[in-house]
Amino acid sequence: MVTRKHPRFPVSLSSTLVHQNRFRHAGSVRDLSAKGCCVDSIISPFTGMQLTIHLHIPGESQPILIDNAAVRWSGSAGIGLEFLTMAPSHQNRLDRMIQRLIQRLQLKTGPQ
Repeated sequence: MVTRKHPRFPVSLSSTLVHQNRFRHAGSVRDLSAKGCCVDSIISPFTGMQLTIHLHIPGESQPILIDNAAVRWSGSAGIGLEFLTMAPSHQNRLDRMIQRLIQRLQLKTGPQ
């Protein structure tokens, strides 16, 4: 079993994966943490590849922009990304979203 520093939360978010402004591919984020996510996409990037990812949040006009995310694994189970850098304003938006996911989980399961 994999032990994670940051809990992952199941989500269903649209995303755009960008590599050096040369390609853009749609993806579907299926789990999210403060420092990474798992994305389903038709692309198969190599481990270590660096991408920019746009997380499209329902009800928000602008995506959360992760300037630099590293591919940690890629395969039939999707693409595992680690968030390396993002602007403070986007980090704050991601942090707020993670807090909302924690609150939803607590409402479903009760306080831990």
